[in-house]
Amino acid sequence: MNTQAPAPSATKPVWFKSSYSAGDGGDCVEVTTTDTSVHVRDSKRTSGPILSVGAAQWATFVRMAARG
Repeated sequence: MNTQAPAPSATKPVWFKSSYSAGDGGDCVEVTTTDTSVHVRDSKRTSGPILSVGAAQWATFVRMAARG
């Protein structure tokens, strides 16, 4: 008899949309993070490709985008 607990299952990433998203189904991206990276996908194609970048590179991108 196996008395060991089963290995914990991997948790699913929690994706979120920009606060600037109108929520009307238009063009939007979703983002999720890990300790070291940021993952971006098309909100209309959640099973499609995912762009992954380092957390530091994402922070640089966000700063540049905020400046306009």
